[in-house]
Amino acid sequence: MRHFDYRDGNMFAEDVPLSKIAAEVGTPVYVYSTATFTRHYRVFADSFADTRALIAYSVKANSNIAVLATLAQQGAGADVVSGGELKRALMAGIPADKIVFSGVGKTRIEMREALTAGIRVFNVESLAELRVLNAVAVEMGKVAPVAFRVNPDVTAGGHAKISTGKKENKFGIAWSQAESTYAEAADLPGIQIVGVDVHIGSQISDLAPFEAAILKVNGLIARLRKAGHTISSFDIGGGLGIPYGNNATVPPPPSEYAELVKRLTADLDVEMIFEPGRMIAGNSGVLLSEVLYVKRGEDRDFLIIDAAMNDLLRPALYDAYHDIEPVKQGNLDQLETYDVVGPICESGDTFTKGREMAALESGDLIALHSAGAYGAAQASQYNTRPLVPEVLVNGADYAVIRARPTVEDILKTESMPEWLKTPLTKDENVTEV
Repeated sequence: MRHFDYRDGNMFAEDVPLSKIAAEVGTPVYVYSTATFTRHYRVFADSFADTRALIAYSVKANSNIAVLATLAQQGAGADVVSGGELKRALMAGIPADKIVFSGVGKTRIEMREALTAGIRVFNVESLAELRVLNAVAVEMGKVAPVAFRVNPDVTAGGHAKISTGKKENKFGIAWSQAESTYAEAADLPGIQIVGVDVHIGSQISDLAPFEAAILKVNGLIARLRKAGHTISSFDIGGGLGIPYGNNATVPPPPSEYAELVKRLTADLDVEMIFEPGRMIAGNSGVLLSEVLYVKRGEDRDFLIIDAAMNDLLRPALYDAYHDIEPVKQGNLDQLETYDVVGPICESGDTFTKGREMAALESGDLIALHSAGAYGAAQASQYNTRPLVPEVLVNGADYAVIRARPTVEDILKTESMPEWLKTPLTKDENVTEV
């Protein structure tokens, strides 16, 4: 069921017209659907209902506290990659023992915060990190539960910048060093080995890379157990893709993914940990924007909108595709071809080129679909453009879950050093040669 759809020619988010949100909150604005978040989580979680499994939602996909709280009510855990994300997850009501801490650059402060909270497991990615974590844990009189993220050298992901499981990527322990790393960890007083972690990429549309990675890790788990290590969990990460609507390969549904995973891990006797992010959040949100101008060029026409690359970075960063639809259903007998661009002073501020769509004009509203993941989370204030507000819809109700700051709010975070507070006199401004 699609929760962003037309009724009587106007697009709704669940039971709320997008035009109402635009009028009351302004544009650009992110709009999320509670029903979609909930449905996507349940589809994934229910696929593993007969398995010992922790579904640790990947907070980096969409880290808004209201979104996290929505998923926490469904029983979700969290995969975090910073101390800030840890605090968000805890504030949203996700229990610490359902939180896994990933990432290649954990700081001592973040380690202390996670140990104090009592998180489920640290996914450790290097020997250097292991040694620091051990020192911090010993200093605190604690023992850190650890799984090593191993790099299986498996190609996956729809773009080079979201592939994480190749040996040239920065992530994980090199496959050839995995067993010696576990051996060193076993001798450290502040470390308790509990599992193995692997994450091979994002927006994966084929089950073959998952199968290759799982089979490699199965063999590693057998060797680790033979060496005397206790391996009670297997974190397979996230990465299952979503349809973005551009007639690309449609990723398999969670049920097929679950069938594969359960078949390949049935004899391991481990708790499975999953870190879905995009699969839950991606199609749960749209970026709502207003057309500023239609600019007729010499060889192309530009649709200039009030959203920009600093609001939705994915097209500029990954050449990503997003479906774009008018909020007021257009006449498909009157099609135009546009480059859809934003107001940022960068040629890269382009959402699409040569896109055919219903004719639009200044003041019309459009929805950029599949913007619930890596949209607001990656946004910036480039060109001193305030961050986009976020709205969560629940049936016929909606709430602003992050307000749009003013330019004055932005400027308040900056200060003038003392030596610049007194204006220079004319003579002081002259440099003698």
